[in-house]
Amino acid sequence: MRRKRTLKRRAFFVDETAVRRARRTLGVTSDGEAIRLALDRVNEGDRFWRFMARSGGKLKPGSIRRP
Repeated sequence: MRRKRTLKRRAFFVDETAVRRARRTLGVTSDGEAIRLALDRVNEGDRFWRFMARSGGKLKPGSIRRP
């Protein structure tokens, strides 16, 4: 079961062509969904790079399991 997200209404300006490209790239139909998914991917990448910086050379080969 997916965790229910709490959404909050925000007012901001975005570049329509950037949102259109993001929708096409991410394969979604709505602008809101494209923005939420893009933000999730940015956060996921940030967490990954923080993990890489913290583990810098400390991990042994084969210590991380592939999904």
